Amino acid sequence: MTITQPPEPIDVEKARHETPGCAHVLHFNNAGAALMPQPVLDAYFDHLNREARMGGYEAAAEARDAAERPYDAVARLLGCRRDEIALIENATRAWDMAFYAFPFQRGDRIVTAQAAYASNYIAFLHVAQRAGAVIDVIENDEHGQVSVEKLKAALDERVKLIALTHVPTNGGLVNPAAEVGRVAKEAGIPFLLDACQSAGQMPLDVEVLGADMLSATSRKFLRGPRGVGFLYVHHSLLDRLDPPLLDLQAATWTAPDRFTIRPDARRFETWESNVAARIAFGVAVEYAMGWGLEAVWHRIRPLAETLRERLHALPGVTVHDLGRVRCGIVTFSIDQIEAHDVQEKLRIQGINVSTTSPASTLLDSTARRLPTLVRASVHYYNTEDEIERFCRALRSLL
Repeated sequence: MTITQPPEPIDVEKARHETPGCAHVLHFNNAGAALMPQPVLDAYFDHLNREARMGGYEAAAEARDAAERPYDAVARLLGCRRDEIALIENATRAWDMAFYAFPFQRGDRIVTAQAAYASNYIAFLHVAQRAGAVIDVIENDEHGQVSVEKLKAALDERVKLIALTHVPTNGGLVNPAAEVGRVAKEAGIPFLLDACQSAGQMPLDVEVLGADMLSATSRKFLRGPRGVGFLYVHHSLLDRLDPPLLDLQAATWTAPDRFTIRPDARRFETWESNVAARIAFGVAVEYAMGWGLEAVWHRIRPLAETLRERLHALPGVTVHDLGRVRCGIVTFSIDQIEAHDVQEKLRIQGINVSTTSPASTLLDSTARRLPTLVRASVHYYNTEDEIERFCRALRSLL
């Protein structure tokens, strides 16, 4: 029997020292935008200063090598090739570039799960209305996660895509993506994974996950700047996808009546981008891997469970997280107090949380009759003392 040793523990004091924001706020909004560490801030502002001193194009030319580093960093993060990575302005647009590249026709089935994110489901509806595709939502199992058995039973030759939200925006559920990936591979159906809320808080290996496409963002658990997302597309799938838009980054104009699309994943990019944010994003991914994603996950999960336990003990507080495996996102409601009021009262005390409305996960929220929830999301630089302070603040509201 193989015994797996736990990863080296996170040096929380060092992580907090390298995170300037920890001195100013109690930040439980990492599922919205995490606090950036100092090396990421340095990379971001260094490039902005170069742009101010010498001009944007000139600064970009000087920083060409640094701007290429994110491709290698994300490839190492996901266990894939650098030519399978595209950098895009946000995770939603990255997901869109993959989804809208499929030539859906009338009767084609798009299979998804109950915890689908609003932006993704709106795209499903858009294609259903425009092309006549059919949306099939797989029911949950007894743990509240997508039922893999029901997924298997639902597949047939009309299914053109399986699209799954790995971690929903409204709770700590972690859908069984690797099991879904195995089912998709056995059936020969492309699998698109929205990893926006999982990238940076847990290991993601696209071979293990069986994902043919994966989208995520910089600003959440990877702790990078806003305005950057990325898309992974397996090289074997590239020529089967028709990008929904092209420019001179994605293709080359070769004759008055012809163009050639790039052979790699950058066919999904556009030429203009926030170079400073891209460079800083590459540093953020390298910084995360410096801690080790196993160590990050090993830190976040028990921290979130501790928060859930403390919240369960508070009168009038209901925790709403589902799943056999739960992550760093904790959602709850308080009797007689609206979520937005909780958020504002905590903000006044220097505590950051966010809210998640039923419209963001309409199928799940309707099925469970959820109100707007308070969302507290922890990261490895958060502490048990912060959880105690957080719960004291909530107790004062009660």
